[in-house]
Amino acid sequence: MKDMMLLIEPQIPPLRRYARALVKDHATADDLVQDCLERAITRWHQRREDGDARTWLFTILHNLAVSHMRQNRRRGGHVTLDDGVDEAMIARPATQEDALHHADVMQALQTLPEEQRSVLLLVSVEDLTYAEAARVLDIPIGTVMSRLARAREKLLQKMEGTSAPAPPKGATIHRPVFGAGIFRRVK
Repeated sequence: MKDMMLLIEPQIPPLRRYARALVKDHATADDLVQDCLERAITRWHQRREDGDARTWLFTILHNLAVSHMRQNRRRGGHVTLDDGVDEAMIARPATQEDALHHADVMQALQTLPEEQRSVLLLVSVEDLTYAEAARVLDIPIGTVMSRLARAREKLLQKMEGTSAPAPPKGATIHRPVFGAGIFRRVK
Protein backbone atom coordinates (compact mmCIF):
# COMPACT_ATOMS: atom_id res chain seq x y z
CA MET A 1 0.00 0.00 0.00
CA LYS A 2 2.82 2.38 0.91
CA ASP A 3 4.62 1.60 -2.37
CA MET A 4 1.46 2.41 -4.30
CA MET A 5 1.09 5.80 -2.58
CA LEU A 6 4.74 6.62 -3.20
CA LEU A 7 4.24 6.00 -6.92
CA ILE A 8 0.83 7.70 -7.31
CA GLU A 9 1.08 10.80 -5.12
CA PRO A 10 3.83 12.62 -7.09
CA GLN A 11 1.79 12.17 -10.28
CA ILE A 12 -1.29 14.08 -9.07
CA PRO A 13 -0.12 17.60 -10.13
CA PRO A 14 0.89 16.49 -13.65
CA LEU A 15 -2.37 14.56 -13.99
CA ARG A 16 -4.33 17.69 -13.03
CA ARG A 17 -2.43 19.81 -15.56
CA TYR A 18 -3.04 17.29 -18.31
CA ALA A 19 -6.74 16.96 -17.45
CA ARG A 20 -7.19 20.75 -17.39
CA ALA A 21 -5.51 21.05 -20.78
CA LEU A 22 -7.81 18.38 -22.20
CA VAL A 23 -11.19 19.53 -20.89
CA LYS A 24 -10.48 23.24 -20.20
CA ASP A 25 -12.61 23.21 -17.06
CA HIS A 26 -11.07 23.02 -13.59
CA ALA A 27 -13.98 21.24 -11.89
CA THR A 28 -14.35 18.63 -14.63
CA ALA A 29 -10.58 18.12 -14.71
CA ASP A 30 -10.49 17.54 -10.96
CA ASP A 31 -13.37 15.05 -11.29
CA LEU A 32 -11.46 13.18 -13.99
CA VAL A 33 -8.31 13.04 -11.88
CA GLN A 34 -10.30 11.75 -8.93
CA ASP A 35 -11.89 9.07 -11.11
CA CYS A 36 -8.45 8.20 -12.46
CA LEU A 37 -6.99 7.83 -8.98
CA GLU A 38 -9.93 5.75 -7.85
CA ARG A 39 -9.49 3.39 -10.78
CA ALA A 40 -5.76 3.19 -10.26
CA ILE A 41 -6.13 2.32 -6.58
CA THR A 42 -8.92 -0.22 -7.06
CA ARG A 43 -7.15 -1.85 -10.01
CA TRP A 44 -3.61 -1.60 -8.72
CA HIS A 45 -3.35 -5.38 -8.71
CA GLN A 46 -3.98 -5.39 -12.50
CA ARG A 47 -1.02 -3.15 -13.24
CA ARG A 48 1.98 -4.77 -14.82
CA GLU A 49 4.78 -4.95 -12.29
CA ASP A 50 7.42 -4.09 -14.89
CA GLY A 51 5.31 -1.24 -16.32
CA ASP A 52 5.68 2.45 -15.60
CA ALA A 53 3.04 3.67 -13.13
CA ARG A 54 3.19 7.17 -14.61
CA THR A 55 2.23 6.10 -18.13
CA TRP A 56 -0.41 3.77 -16.72
CA LEU A 57 -2.00 6.66 -14.79
CA PHE A 58 -1.90 8.97 -17.80
CA THR A 59 -3.46 6.26 -19.96
CA ILE A 60 -6.30 5.86 -17.49
CA LEU A 61 -6.82 9.64 -17.34
CA HIS A 62 -6.71 10.01 -21.11
CA ASN A 63 -9.26 7.25 -21.64
CA LEU A 64 -11.56 8.77 -19.03
CA ALA A 65 -11.26 12.20 -20.68
CA VAL A 66 -12.02 10.81 -24.14
CA SER A 67 -15.07 8.99 -22.77
CA HIS A 68 -16.19 12.19 -21.04
CA MET A 69 -15.82 14.24 -24.23
CA ARG A 70 -17.72 11.66 -26.28
CA GLN A 71 -20.48 11.61 -23.71
CA ASN A 72 -20.72 15.42 -23.75
CA ARG A 73 -20.83 15.45 -27.53
CA ARG A 74 -23.77 13.01 -27.48
CA ARG A 75 -25.62 14.72 -24.65
CA GLY A 76 -24.67 18.32 -25.26
CA GLY A 77 -23.20 20.70 -22.75
CA HIS A 78 -24.31 20.81 -19.15
CA VAL A 79 -26.23 23.94 -18.21
CA THR A 80 -27.28 24.45 -14.62
CA LEU A 81 -30.57 26.24 -14.18
CA ASP A 82 -29.64 27.48 -10.72
CA ASP A 83 -27.13 29.96 -12.11
CA GLY A 84 -29.85 32.26 -13.43
CA VAL A 85 -29.44 31.11 -17.02
CA ASP A 86 -31.56 33.02 -19.48
CA GLU A 87 -34.23 30.78 -21.00
CA ALA A 88 -33.22 31.96 -24.45
CA MET A 89 -29.92 30.07 -24.02
CA ILE A 90 -31.62 26.69 -23.69
CA ALA A 91 -34.83 27.16 -25.68
CA ARG A 92 -35.07 27.16 -29.40
CA PRO A 93 -37.88 28.74 -31.38
CA ALA A 94 -40.14 26.45 -33.34
CA THR A 95 -39.44 26.45 -37.04
CA GLN A 96 -42.12 26.82 -39.65
CA GLU A 97 -41.59 23.17 -40.53
CA ASP A 98 -42.27 22.18 -36.90
CA ALA A 99 -45.49 24.17 -36.90
CA LEU A 100 -46.64 22.54 -40.14
CA HIS A 101 -45.79 19.07 -38.84
CA HIS A 102 -47.69 19.80 -35.61
CA ALA A 103 -50.71 21.00 -37.58
CA ASP A 104 -50.60 17.86 -39.76
CA VAL A 105 -50.44 15.59 -36.71
CA MET A 106 -53.34 17.38 -35.03
CA GLN A 107 -55.43 17.21 -38.21
CA ALA A 108 -54.70 13.51 -38.68
CA LEU A 109 -55.49 12.90 -35.02
CA GLN A 110 -58.91 14.51 -35.42
CA THR A 111 -59.77 12.13 -38.27
CA LEU A 112 -59.36 9.06 -36.07
CA PRO A 113 -62.47 7.48 -34.57
CA GLU A 114 -63.07 8.77 -31.03
CA GLU A 115 -62.44 5.37 -29.42
CA GLN A 116 -59.02 5.09 -31.06
CA ARG A 117 -58.14 8.76 -30.52
CA SER A 118 -58.92 8.57 -26.79
CA VAL A 119 -56.75 5.47 -26.31
CA LEU A 120 -53.91 7.00 -28.31
CA LEU A 121 -54.02 10.23 -26.31
CA LEU A 122 -54.22 8.48 -22.93
CA VAL A 123 -51.33 6.11 -23.61
CA SER A 124 -49.03 8.17 -25.84
CA VAL A 125 -49.60 11.72 -24.67
CA GLU A 126 -50.78 11.39 -21.08
CA ASP A 127 -48.37 8.48 -20.44
CA LEU A 128 -50.91 6.14 -18.86
CA THR A 129 -50.16 2.42 -18.84
CA TYR A 130 -52.43 0.08 -20.76
CA ALA A 131 -54.06 -1.02 -17.51
CA GLU A 132 -54.67 2.58 -16.40
CA ALA A 133 -56.17 3.49 -19.78
CA ALA A 134 -58.39 0.39 -19.60
CA ARG A 135 -59.67 1.52 -16.20
CA VAL A 136 -60.27 5.08 -17.42
CA LEU A 137 -62.21 3.92 -20.47
CA ASP A 138 -63.81 0.94 -18.68
CA ILE A 139 -62.73 -1.51 -21.37
CA PRO A 140 -60.56 -4.65 -21.30
CA ILE A 141 -56.79 -4.20 -21.61
CA GLY A 142 -56.77 -6.24 -24.84
CA THR A 143 -59.19 -3.76 -26.37
CA VAL A 144 -56.88 -0.92 -25.37
CA MET A 145 -53.97 -2.65 -27.07
CA SER A 146 -55.86 -3.38 -30.30
CA ARG A 147 -57.37 0.12 -30.50
CA LEU A 148 -53.96 1.65 -29.89
CA ALA A 149 -52.35 -0.47 -32.60
CA ARG A 150 -55.09 0.46 -35.07
CA ALA A 151 -54.86 4.15 -34.11
CA ARG A 152 -51.10 4.22 -34.59
CA GLU A 153 -51.38 2.46 -37.92
CA LYS A 154 -54.10 4.82 -39.20
CA LEU A 155 -52.22 7.86 -37.96
CA LEU A 156 -49.05 6.69 -39.66
CA GLN A 157 -50.92 6.10 -42.91
CA LYS A 158 -52.48 9.55 -42.75
CA MET A 159 -49.14 11.20 -42.01
CA GLU A 160 -47.45 9.35 -44.87
CA GLY A 161 -50.40 9.95 -47.18
CA THR A 162 -50.95 6.25 -47.80
CA SER A 163 -53.80 3.93 -47.18
CA ALA A 164 -53.47 0.21 -46.76
CA PRO A 165 -55.59 -2.04 -48.97
CA ALA A 166 -58.07 -4.27 -47.17
CA PRO A 167 -56.53 -7.70 -46.54
CA PRO A 168 -58.22 -10.77 -47.98
CA LYS A 169 -60.49 -12.71 -45.63
CA GLY A 170 -58.60 -15.05 -43.34
CA ALA A 171 -55.22 -13.51 -44.19
CA THR A 172 -52.62 -12.94 -41.49
CA ILE A 173 -52.00 -9.24 -41.02
CA HIS A 174 -48.47 -8.06 -40.33
CA ARG A 175 -48.78 -4.46 -39.23
CA PRO A 176 -45.74 -2.21 -39.35
CA VAL A 177 -44.58 -0.81 -36.05
CA PHE A 178 -45.23 2.91 -35.82
CA GLY A 179 -41.89 4.64 -36.31
CA ALA A 180 -40.01 6.85 -33.89
CA GLY A 181 -42.79 9.37 -34.20
CA ILE A 182 -44.63 11.34 -31.62
CA PHE A 183 -46.99 8.54 -30.56
CA ARG A 184 -44.56 5.59 -30.29
CA ARG A 185 -44.97 4.01 -26.88
CA VAL A 186 -44.36 0.49 -25.64
CA LYS A 187 -45.75 -0.49 -22.25
